[in-house]
Amino acid sequence: MRVVLDTNILVSALIAATGYPAAIYTAWECDRFMLLTCAEHLAEVGATLRKPRIAALIEPYRAGRLINQIKKLAVNIVNLPQVRRSADPDDDFLLALAEAGAANYLVTGN
Repeated sequence: MRVVLDTNILVSALIAATGYPAAIYTAWECDRFMLLTCAEHLAEVGATLRKPRIAALIEPYRAGRLINQIKKLAVNIVNLPQVRRSADPDDDFLLALAEAGAANYLVTGN
């Protein structure tokens, strides 16, 4: 199964050890699905983890570990198509990633 996880799911999993985001994150760590990523996704996750109010909630080593796990374990998709379908244009890359990576699911907290 191929899955795109929105940044809010990944960050929420680091903030709270229980709940759906944490369960999804654990499933990924246990190889229950393949995570799809791209340059834009990694950049957004990294930028979000550096925001002061988020950084105050997550220990730096956990934030760094997440980025390293994504780089090492996720399937990196390049050459995303141009997509303009999201109500939030900043999320269009997620739809493009899901399309280009033939994702079975796109999971977001929005």
